[in-house]
Amino acid sequence: MATAPRPRTTTRDPEELAHRLTAWLGTRLPGAKAVDVRVPASNGMSSETLLFDIEHPQPPLRACALRLAADPAAYSVFPVYDIPRQFRTMRLVAERTDLPVPGVRWLEEDPGPLGAPFFVMERAEGRVPPDVMPYTYEGNWLHAATDAEREHLEAASVALIARLHDQVPRPEAEFLTLPGDGDALTRHVASQRAYYAWVVDGVARSPLIESAFDRLTDLWPADPGEPVLNWGDARIGNVVYAGFDPVAVLDWEMAALAPREVDLGWTVYLHRFFQDLTVAFGQPGLPEFLRRDRVETRYAELTGHTPRDMEFYTLYAALRHAIVMLRIAYRQVHFGEAAVPADPDTLILHHGSLRAMVQGSYWG
Repeated sequence: MATAPRPRTTTRDPEELAHRLTAWLGTRLPGAKAVDVRVPASNGMSSETLLFDIEHPQPPLRACALRLAADPAAYSVFPVYDIPRQFRTMRLVAERTDLPVPGVRWLEEDPGPLGAPFFVMERAEGRVPPDVMPYTYEGNWLHAATDAEREHLEAASVALIARLHDQVPRPEAEFLTLPGDGDALTRHVASQRAYYAWVVDGVARSPLIESAFDRLTDLWPADPGEPVLNWGDARIGNVVYAGFDPVAVLDWEMAALAPREVDLGWTVYLHRFFQDLTVAFGQPGLPEFLRRDRVETRYAELTGHTPRDMEFYTLYAALRHAIVMLRIAYRQVHFGEAAVPADPDTLILHHGSLRAMVQGSYWG
C-alpha cells in the first residue's frame, strides 16, 4: 500500500455521481446545487467519499462530505456496508461526547439516487496524516514536525479514544452489539473469523492468518472487562487536524461494542505497520511516536483503566489488518493489477511482523 501504485477503489464515474447528487440535493434543499464535487486524494479503501459544496441562498455555501456504500463491482473490502448504522453511530457520538465528530445532515437509505445508500455530513478543513506515502516517511508535514508538536498530537489523539470510551453510555450503544453468542470479545473475534472465511471463499487461504487465530486462543484474556463503544478504526489517519489539534474524527464503519483494548491495540499496531514499512525501506521513520508503552500510560492516566493483555490485542489488530490487506490484494488480482504468488501469505504486506507476533518475538 505504501510502496506501489494505489489500487483501484471504484468503478463509478465521478461526473455522473455529481449530476445525480445535484438532482437528489434538490429534493432535500430546494434550489440547492452541488458544486466542486470531487473525490479526495486520500479516498479510503472501503466506503467511498465525495467532497462538495452546496450553493444555496441560505446559506450561500456549505462545505460537505458524502459517505457512499462501496460499489460491489469494485470487489468491495467488506461484505456489508451498513450506512444507517454509521450515521446513527456518528450522531450518538456527537450527542453524547465532546469529540469533534462532523455533524451528520441527511441519510439516504434508498439506493436509487446514487446507486447505493449514503449520508451527508459537514466537512472539516484541516490536514490528515497520509497513508500513501505514510506519515512516517520523510517529506510530509507530520514527519517534519517537532518532537513537541508530535507529542501534542499524540496526546490529543489518545485522549479522543479515552473520552469516547468513557463518555458514551453503554445502553445507548447496544445497537452496536455484534451478532452471535458469548461476551463482546468472543463475538468480535467470531465476526473476524466470518470475515476471513468470506475473503478466502474461492481463493487461496492464508496459513499465517489461520495460525494467528490459533495463537489468539492461547493468549485469550482471562477477563476482557465490560465492553464500551469502540471507534473500530482508531488511528490518526482517520482524524482531521488543524495544526496539531483534532477537529474531526472520521470513519466509523467498524464501530462496535468491544473491550477498550480493541481500539488501543488497533491504534498501536496501525502505527507500527507504517513504521515497520518505513524502516524496511531504509528510513528511520518515527520510532518514538505512538509507542505502545506511551499509549498505554496516557490512556491509563486519562481513564483510570490500565490496559491489559496488550500482546493479545496488538496481535488481534495485526490479524484483522492482515485480513483487510489480503482482501485488497485479491482485489488487485481481480482487476489485473497483481498476480497470486506461490505463497499467498506474501500478499499480506506485513506478513513478517504478523509471523513474529504469532511466534511471540515481535515485541522483544
